[in-house]
Amino acid sequence: MKRTGKVLAMALAAVSVAALSVGTAQASSHSKARPTIVLVHGAWADSSSWNEVIPRLQRDGYTVVAPPNPLRSLAGDAAYVRTYLQTVTGPVVLVGHSYGGAVITNAATGNKNIKALVYVNAFAPDKGESPVALAGPDSALSADPTTIFTFVPATLPPTATTDLYLNRSTVFNSFATGLSRGQKELVLATQKPAAFGGLNEQSGEPAWKTIRSWYLIGRQDKIIPATAERAMAKRAGSTVTEYDGGHLGLISEAGTITRGIEKAAEAVS
Repeated sequence: MKRTGKVLAMALAAVSVAALSVGTAQASSHSKARPTIVLVHGAWADSSSWNEVIPRLQRDGYTVVAPPNPLRSLAGDAAYVRTYLQTVTGPVVLVGHSYGGAVITNAATGNKNIKALVYVNAFAPDKGESPVALAGPDSALSADPTTIFTFVPATLPPTATTDLYLNRSTVFNSFATGLSRGQKELVLATQKPAAFGGLNEQSGEPAWKTIRSWYLIGRQDKIIPATAERAMAKRAGSTVTEYDGGHLGLISEAGTITRGIEKAAEAVS
């Protein structure tokens, strides 16, 4: 009987040690849980603009979501993304391309789950600034609007709700540089219009004042020139990576963009 009791005690002790080891491993795994990557597209695009980046992130073990950006008004677009972010549990790395940068700047404010902001050829406005104004005089967007856009409806002057489409020359010569002719044709045909008012609307309190940020700057960008991006990145105190790509570097240089996003994610994990 004494031998049986001793064996039982040893077995229970072994089970306890095993359970403790499993619990410790689970706690360690939980502490190193990777953040969810939330990708916000810019104007004249939709979530498919991230199609070259998403599978790369997924192969590296990240959960990725790319919600639609309404492109109606800066405040309204940010409110929609903010509401979407409330459905994402755990830590988040929030990424914005182009106009999407202005959206995440407003959407992330006050959300403690957002651990990093990543700007990809993007606007990072301060309070009171509008996206288009930040592009600066060297931007292709600073030309006569009637030579850049197609207005829908065609009535001029445009109102806040007028849809803006990029015309063919703007897509081919400025917006989609670095892409093949076939890719440029696809961008032109599938672009999602931006409302005139949203691009010119003043931004609210910026999230980059309280959340760490990273900035991926395409040196060949003709929509938001590198000089403008560098100035915004410096002001935000962002960690900067520059690469040789145009405004749609998330398509033409997807590997570089993916690595930049992952660096931010690793830094806050």
